[in-house]
Amino acid sequence: MERELHEEKEIATSMSKRTRLTLEVTGAALFGAMSLVLSAFLTPIIPRIPGWGIAIIDPVSILWITCFLIFGPKSGLLCCLIGTLALFPFDPSVPAIGPLMKLFATLSLIIVPIILLRLHKTEPGRRNSQKYKKLTTYILTGLLGIVLRIIVMMILNVWLFLTLFSDYLAFTTLEFIGLPSISAWNAVVIGVIIINVEISLWDLILPYLVVFGLKLDQKYEIW
Repeated sequence: MERELHEEKEIATSMSKRTRLTLEVTGAALFGAMSLVLSAFLTPIIPRIPGWGIAIIDPVSILWITCFLIFGPKSGLLCCLIGTLALFPFDPSVPAIGPLMKLFATLSLIIVPIILLRLHKTEPGRRNSQKYKKLTTYILTGLLGIVLRIIVMMILNVWLFLTLFSDYLAFTTLEFIGLPSISAWNAVVIGVIIINVEISLWDLILPYLVVFGLKLDQKYEIW
């Protein structure tokens, strides 16, 4: 009798894992498809920072992080990859540069909470999403994610301005914030920090309000 109960428990656990995996993949595919739609309709018309070509607000990365908050780390990472592929036909930047920069920027915000949540074990019966939704935890991981994003984007931008965009370095300024006299490397360093902080705030705040404000995490209870 005890053996039969044990086998039934194993089957239930296995089914639960399969169901969770199905939801994770489905969530990633759904939000990835939404990225495709947004890219097709919004990318050509979305306002961009003059002289930089970067969107002032990025609804695509907001979708990716929303997927992460609802369906968990695996789904969030998969959604980022699907969404990046969806961007290629519609991004107006140099081929592959825009989507890949967006991918690394968004991954920086997602990787930090994934690592920190793994380092700190969740109490039995309590899901990681409930631990992550705590405002102090979300703010802390968000700030660390922004720092990581700035570091990653700084490295990538320095590389780009040393290679593909070397001819444009002298013409790069901070005119978009009223400081046209700051140019070249000074503009690159300051501009990368300002732009990535601004976009990161949209990426983190809006998904939090939507997912946890509407209690979507409690509706799905995936992670």
